Amino acid sequence: MNTITPADQVERHPCPKCTAPTGSPCRTGAGKVASSYHTGRFALVPALKAELTVKTPADRNPGKAWKAEVAVPVAPVAVPGAAIRLGYARCSTASQELQSQLDALARAQCTRVFSEKISSRVKERPELEKVLTLAREIKTAAPHQPVILTVVEMKRLARNAAELMTLSSTLQADGVQLELLSGPLTGVHDPNGAGAIVFAVLAVAAEVEREGIREKTLEGLDTAARKGNHGGRPSVMDDDKLAVARARYAKGESVTAIAKALGVHRATLYRHLADSA
Repeated sequence: MNTITPADQVERHPCPKCTAPTGSPCRTGAGKVASSYHTGRFALVPALKAELTVKTPADRNPGKAWKAEVAVPVAPVAVPGAAIRLGYARCSTASQELQSQLDALARAQCTRVFSEKISSRVKERPELEKVLTLAREIKTAAPHQPVILTVVEMKRLARNAAELMTLSSTLQADGVQLELLSGPLTGVHDPNGAGAIVFAVLAVAAEVEREGIREKTLEGLDTAARKGNHGGRPSVMDDDKLAVARARYAKGESVTAIAKALGVHRATLYRHLADSA
């Protein structure tokens, strides 16, 4: 049986992040021995690619002043193993559930899953940034190691063509593939070459579909208004009114004016605009 410890295997490689030489532990930005080896370093070891964390041995004195140890022979270039899948799940509100997405990502054998409850209207999505950063670190340390960002469906990543193309550019620059578990383009897609075209077509199709829904909703409301069916204040926002409100809000109309036109309370409209994905 092989008695070489994970730390021994990791230290056969210099660290691409902190530049620790072979035979030495990683170090923090403050110049102390790190408590764990940097991801980009142990990702170079095929046998550890699914671990995502390797603790620094006690004899390396984690937390103490760092010093270089005796160098060891540099390991040969590692042969890429199976692809590393990193999962991402998102839902828009606290009332929606994430478990179905998490179950699907588990069945896809994702090594690690990042999840958050946050509206797609919010530009800053911390967990999405974390999974992209981890994927980038792995590819930097092991350029030939396949890394796949896995999501259940495209809308979990972006809400319009601009965001989708930005993400496509990021994945292309980092050499990370995208896997969709459902939808018309289920499967693994490489953002290089034809993959970028796939992302663009998906985004345009989604935009056309949304515009069609908005146009039909507006036409329906106008027809009802001409027949004198204005209605009173509803107890809740329905899908049609929410679609109209979002379209008018996107054109710069104030929430107060929209709420008055739709016959809903301003606070109700604010809440639904914030919660909608």
